Formats: sequence, C-alpha cells, structure tokens
Amino acid sequence: MKEEIKGLAGFLVAGLGAAAALLAWAPLARVNVEGGFEGRHRDLSVLYVDLPLVAAGGALVPLAFWMLTLRRFHRPWLAALAAVTAVALGIWGLTSWWAPYQAPEFGY
Repeated sequence: MKEEIKGLAGFLVAGLGAAAALLAWAPLARVNVEGGFEGRHRDLSVLYVDLPLVAAGGALVPLAFWMLTLRRFHRPWLAALAAVTAVALGIWGLTSWWAPYQAPEFGY
C-alpha cells in the first residue's frame, strides 16, 4: 500500500469515527436541545461544549490507533481493525457513561 493511500485511509477513518460518534451522541443530547417539558429546561451548552469534544474524540481516537498500529506493525489491515475497534469501544463508552444534565421537571 502506498504512503499516500495509507494517509488518506487514516483521514477517512478519522472522518468516519467523528461521524459515528456524533450520530451516537445526538439522540442523548436531544433532551437538552429541545428543552424537555414545555421547553423549560433547555441547555444549549451541549452544543458548544459537548459537541466539539465528542467530534474531536471521535476523530482523534481512531486516528491515533491507526497511526500507532501502522507504525508498529506495518500492516494496514491490522491498523484498520484497531481503529474500528477503538471507534466501537469509544462509542460504547460514550453511550454508556455520558449522560447530559437534566434538571428536575418540577422544582418545589
């Protein structure tokens, strides 16, 4: 595999990782964007804090695994496998542990 193609494949993995992370994150953040009951608990900080962090993490984690595996083993298929595994584990961690702040519906 040529060096240019390896680099292009790395950027493709990064783009797909960012897209997959955002698609997994968006349904969880919907409650804060829409505002819950009658729109009273709208928290748009998920758009300017969490959105860039999720996109950057989704792009950088698989790219780092791609580069490290390719540098160590010199096998593109193994690097792709490591990057896909990193994306899958990252999305699992995101959907399992990240929960947007939700204010109580009725404050007494």
